[in-house]
Amino acid sequence: MPTPSPRLTPQRKIILEVLRGTRSHPTADEVYDMVRERLPNVSLGTIYRNLDFLHSQGIIRKLDKLGSQMRFDACIDPHLHVCCIECGKVGDLPADAASVSLRRDAGMDTQCAFRITGHWLELYGICADCLTEHTSG
Repeated sequence: MPTPSPRLTPQRKIILEVLRGTRSHPTADEVYDMVRERLPNVSLGTIYRNLDFLHSQGIIRKLDKLGSQMRFDACIDPHLHVCCIECGKVGDLPADAASVSLRRDAGMDTQCAFRITGHWLELYGICADCLTEHTSG
């Protein structure tokens, strides 16, 4: 028997729509502000619980290693992220942007005596807005 799909409550649907409508990788507070435009009485706790639920179901990504605050991404396709060291803005990069590619089936298991289940590659730089500010200021 197939596993039932997760129940998308009205709040979850709106949170998902908000995340799918932005490429900014918002924090929970930013998601809260955007959702409040459509659901003025929603609580921050509701946002946090629903973001955690959507992440646990594999519907969204939780970016907990980029910058000082956790961010969220509705795009779950394989891709990399880059974080601006000046302003904290997070952007997307294609999955093959890095010259080093780690794959679960690349024979790493036998080379390091670990069963590789995933990886995290952090890329940092300075975004175009901050570069412009530095060169014009």
